[in-house]
Amino acid sequence: MVNDRKVAVVGCGFVGSSSAFALMQSGLFSEMVLIDVDRARAEGEALDISHGAPFAHPMRIYAGDYEDAADAAIIVVTAGAAQKPGETRLDLVNKNVAIYRSIIPRIREVGFEGILLIVSNPVDVLTYAAIKMSGLPESRVIGSGTVLDTARLQEALGDHLGVDPRDVEAYIIGEHGDSELAVWSSADVAGVPLEDFCEMRGHFDHEATEARIVDEVRHAAYEIIARKYATYYGIAMSVQRLCRAIMGDEKCILPVSSLMVGEYGLSDIAISMPTIIGRGGIECRVPISLDDEELGELHRSAAALSEVIDRAQLR
Repeated sequence: MVNDRKVAVVGCGFVGSSSAFALMQSGLFSEMVLIDVDRARAEGEALDISHGAPFAHPMRIYAGDYEDAADAAIIVVTAGAAQKPGETRLDLVNKNVAIYRSIIPRIREVGFEGILLIVSNPVDVLTYAAIKMSGLPESRVIGSGTVLDTARLQEALGDHLGVDPRDVEAYIIGEHGDSELAVWSSADVAGVPLEDFCEMRGHFDHEATEARIVDEVRHAAYEIIARKYATYYGIAMSVQRLCRAIMGDEKCILPVSSLMVGEYGLSDIAISMPTIIGRGGIECRVPISLDDEELGELHRSAAALSEVIDRAQLR
């Protein structure tokens, strides 16, 4: 039996604890279990976050084990080695696949039937690993993918154009990492094609501006890590957004990482594409329009991920 008012977070590092804090404030759940290999760390985070409940929403927050998460509606997995300065997300793969080999089978053993939300990096590779290791239907294993990258793109475009970023419709797709790409060909602001809107606001150097913005987005995590050694607030808010979409059965479109089954000529790989998200998890991927150059970039991104999946012996 799935308890729709219960969430579990596996991994209580910066990302896990920030996600737990964001979820406590959201009001989506009334019970949250925190799981970490360092039980004392999980207990400390549970105590610290629970002390703020009187200012937010009533919630039982406690440290537990996988058995305590068996009936959760969503298990958020943030556990894994952190990305260090100068290290790419893909450099983390061997360390974090090994960690997942100790986590995902435990989730499977307790009979979990909810939604598995993968956040650890490299998220596309680990989403694929979780699909293979969990035994859950592929629709119920979701990677946070490029949700945060897309938010970064929208924020950058909103700042450039002097408009609310929520009115910007533009996606980052592909790998959550160095080979990700922006879909410029179908981007718009309030229904106006992006280039037309840029010119309306006095901006005409489209190619240079697009190159600058996508470079900023692609390297945003590295910039943050170089300054404060970790990123966690943005991804924590992405986790809250994804949980809200699932629990509210919103049918909203978010660029999550999921298993491709032939779309855009891609199969047997988890990669980020705009996807309809509801209470059952992934409903379907949205066939957005890509020009030839973007399709080529997507395939190159997929090839880079596929090589890593093979090296990690996940197939």
